[in-house]
Amino acid sequence: MKTAPRVGVFGLLGSGNLGNDGSLEAVLGYLRAEHPEAVVDALCGGPEVVATRYRIPATRLHWYRGEYRTASRAGAIAAKGLGKLVDAVRTAAWVRRHDVVIVPGMGVLEATLPLRPWGFPYALFLLCAAGRPFGTRVALVGVGADAIGDRPTRALVRWSARLATYRSYRDALSRDAMRAMGVDTARDEVYPDLAFALPTPPSGASSGTPGPVCVGVMDFHGGNDDRARAEEIHRRYLDGTTRFVRALVADGRPVRLVTGDECDGPVVAAILAAVDSPLVTAVEAASLADLMKEMAAADTVVATRYHNLVCALKVGTPTLALSYAAKSDALMDRMGLGAYCHPARDVDADRLLEQFRSLEQRSAELRRTLTERNTTASRQLEEQFAALTTALFPAADHVHAHATREVS
Repeated sequence: MKTAPRVGVFGLLGSGNLGNDGSLEAVLGYLRAEHPEAVVDALCGGPEVVATRYRIPATRLHWYRGEYRTASRAGAIAAKGLGKLVDAVRTAAWVRRHDVVIVPGMGVLEATLPLRPWGFPYALFLLCAAGRPFGTRVALVGVGADAIGDRPTRALVRWSARLATYRSYRDALSRDAMRAMGVDTARDEVYPDLAFALPTPPSGASSGTPGPVCVGVMDFHGGNDDRARAEEIHRRYLDGTTRFVRALVADGRPVRLVTGDECDGPVVAAILAAVDSPLVTAVEAASLADLMKEMAAADTVVATRYHNLVCALKVGTPTLALSYAAKSDALMDRMGLGAYCHPARDVDADRLLEQFRSLEQRSAELRRTLTERNTTASRQLEEQFAALTTALFPAADHVHAHATREVS
């Protein structure tokens, strides 16, 4: 009798980052549609949230609960060190129980935001290394990657990618970065971000008179190599974004502030206090679906976080990116809006306002472009999921192919 495949999902899921959770939701949708017999559970950052929201069993990623807090006392440092050893055993035991483990999207092979090597990069390495001796197929699906300067982080990321059974990327830059770091990417494919596979809410954009502008903000302090000037970068980002919102209000435009991670709240509070206008409101989104609804109701979106951009582009709303990494530029270019990127490290409110007005003047044309690009993205993600079935569920793929021949 054939047993149901045991599938694990892995990552910083349920930890407050809506983009990560959106990638998980897309993969769970694929599994439930194409492999409903699969028994699914998670090893993740926020097991309580994942278990409640997605109705799958979930286990905490790290044994030590303070893994991502800075350890200054001797006891905390010792606990972190012990946690590395315990996590090696826990991860191996979890991997061994599965036929397949999927890392759904996320920028797991990059360090475009501050990152320590012995945090998530080490956890990912443990996962991929454990897959080999136990015969568990580990898949990095639609992930983001970037060139990494820090040697320990680069080594862990490179070996994680090498040890994985399957790899695909959310843009060509990611695949190029892994190739440059010494990974053989000859058989690796590029597909749109997994969030483009999520359901799209209907557009509620107003017509005629100028309507609301959705501004996605971020607790931005630069990347992994910007730690020495992180506060300066943050101050310039906040000051420039605040000036831009104030200019919109002066034009009588309603502004909705949105976020993509729990840590972004203080930025919203600072802008609300600085602008102090009833035209500026904020929304706390619980999912990418909530974000999409907000952005579908807007005339225009200006956003920083990568998955804020994904949501806006997916619902077909003309979008301007406050870009903090090459992945944002690549996404905007893929969707036909490459001209509408502005550096998050150096926000010039006057220049940003000029780009915003140009974007709005071309709104009808750009909405048509986004409709075409979204149709292409949907087709490409169907190909991604078909490739995933072939790589990870060969028996199921044979059954599906046989059924197709029977019908034809």
